[in-house]
Amino acid sequence: MVTINGREIELKSPVSVADYLEQNHYQTNRIAIELNGEILPKYQYSDTMLKDGDSMEIVSFVGGG
Repeated sequence: MVTINGREIELKSPVSVADYLEQNHYQTNRIAIELNGEILPKYQYSDTMLKDGDSMEIVSFVGGG
């Protein structure tokens, strides 16, 4: 189980952060990722695998005026 934005999710197979974001239709240019309390740099999204016990927060940037 991993926790994503406060919801527990069971992943059916190992998945990278980048693959999870793509599968769930996130635009990586408009988000920031916090994984286990640390900001995850965008260049690490493809190499970082989500594993049991991880906690990930996906923060979307919203423009306004």
